[in-house]
Amino acid sequence: MPPKDPILEKIVRKLASRASLDEADRAAVFALPYVRRSYEAPAYVLREGEPPRKHCSFVLGGLAFRQKLAATGARQIVSIHMTGDFLDLQHLFLNRADHSVQALSLLETAEIERSALQELVLQRPAIGKAMWIDALIDASIFREWILNVGRRDARARVAHLLCEVSIRMEAAGLTDGSGYKLPLTQEQLGDAVGLTSVHVNRTLRALAEQGLIRRDKRYVHFDDLKALRAAADFSALYLHLDQSATPDDSGGH
Repeated sequence: MPPKDPILEKIVRKLASRASLDEADRAAVFALPYVRRSYEAPAYVLREGEPPRKHCSFVLGGLAFRQKLAATGARQIVSIHMTGDFLDLQHLFLNRADHSVQALSLLETAEIERSALQELVLQRPAIGKAMWIDALIDASIFREWILNVGRRDARARVAHLLCEVSIRMEAAGLTDGSGYKLPLTQEQLGDAVGLTSVHVNRTLRALAEQGLIRRDKRYVHFDDLKALRAAADFSALYLHLDQSATPDDSGGH
């Protein structure tokens, strides 16, 4: 038997973490046509208003973010994505992109043929279920971000985003949970939590003074993540980690 494609193996494991796949389902994923691509930050992966691309992106490495722009040009970042995430399942069956996706760092992707992915979803119910769950978890994250911007104060907003990035990076095998290099600039962090960069800087300083974080340039350390989560009103429920896995996990029969 020829060796399995390691990139498609990662996609199989991701889908198997969402729903139980049989051997025929896995074989169908291994038959997907794709190409590898790199994006330099802040290149666009997807632009609002454009017709659907011929490919859907699966993140192999790096970070990306979703955004919407107001008529004034003000930006709202609505989610962050990292290794093991699909970037544009939301547009798999839509005629126009309703938001933009940009690279936050050097981004490595597998670009899967959109038509092949559509056919796979329609013909393989278990894979369709897995992708449904993936899109629903994205929607859950969007809802939490709306709550974060709309009903939490500045301290809780910033702390909440720091907690989310920490737990998701840890789940993706990118950190041990004790800290990480903050992937967002203060301007981008402000656009994610609805604050000015000046207010974000002030809030980060306050969190450090309260002993909730330690900062070393862009690196953020967490000595007491439990206390930070309490300050953030953070519960990981919305991330549905029981239905998630990193690309290196074993995946589920």
